[in-house]
Amino acid sequence: MQSQPVFVGVDVGASRTKVAILDENKQLLGHQVRNSGTDFSKTAELCLDASLAEANASRRDISSVISTGYGRTNVEFSQGTKTEISCHAVGCYHYFPKAITIIDIGGQDNKIIKLDEAGKRTGFKMNRKCAAGTGVFLEEMSLRLNTPIDELNDQAVLSEDMVKLGSYCTVFSGTEVLENIRHGKKLPDIVKGLFYSVINRVLEMDSLTENVVMTGGVVANNPYIVQMTEEITGRKILVTDYPQLTGAIGAAIFALKGVK
Repeated sequence: MQSQPVFVGVDVGASRTKVAILDENKQLLGHQVRNSGTDFSKTAELCLDASLAEANASRRDISSVISTGYGRTNVEFSQGTKTEISCHAVGCYHYFPKAITIIDIGGQDNKIIKLDEAGKRTGFKMNRKCAAGTGVFLEEMSLRLNTPIDELNDQAVLSEDMVKLGSYCTVFSGTEVLENIRHGKKLPDIVKGLFYSVINRVLEMDSLTENVVMTGGVVANNPYIVQMTEEITGRKILVTDYPQLTGAIGAAIFALKGVK
C-alpha cells in the first residue's frame, strides 16, 4: 500500500512540547505531548517518533515540518519556523473559521489574539513579565496545597464557597493560600479561587469579541476553567478537541501550505 504524505507541526513550549501530524486534508493523524525538559531537541525527536507511530507513518512520509514556540529553533528536523501568535491563529481559525478572540493560557505566558472573518490578525497581546495566570502559577500553587496538579480541576468542581484571592502575584498568592489554609478554608474553595485569579488575570489583558476560543495546556487539563469563564463573561466559549495542540496544528497547516 502506498503511503500518504504527512505534514508536521512542532510546538516547543518552555513547559511542554507538542507535535501534530496532518494529512493533505488537514485531518489529525497523530499527536504527542511531553514535558519539554532540558533538551528541547531530543524531546521534539521523541514526540515526532511517537506521533508518526500513531499515524502509522514514517519519516520518509514527511513532506514538510514547521516548528513554533519558545524553543522552535531547537527542532533540528524542521524546515522553517513560525511565531506562536501566527500558529495559534491559524490553528484556531481552522476549527472556527470566523471572527474570533483567542485566549491561550500556556505554561509560561498568556496570549489574546483577535482575528477577523477572513482569519486575518487584527491584534494581539501577550503577558510574559509575570507568571501569574499561567500554568506555572497553578503548578506552584499545587505544591503549596500539597495537591497534584492533575487533581486541581476535580477539586475546583467541588467548591461550594469560593475563596477570592486579593493578589495576582504568584509570591503573594502563595502567602494568601497559606493564610486561608491556616484559617480552615476548604481545599476545593481555595482551588476555585486560584482558577478565578487565572481567568481574571487573562481577561484584564484585553476586551473580548462575540466569539471566544480558549486554548492551551491549562485549558486542556482544567476544563472547569472554561465553564467558569463562561459564567464570568456571559459568553459561550469555543474549545477544540485538542486545545493543547492548537499551536502545533497551526504549524502543521503552515507546513502544508508551504508545499501546496
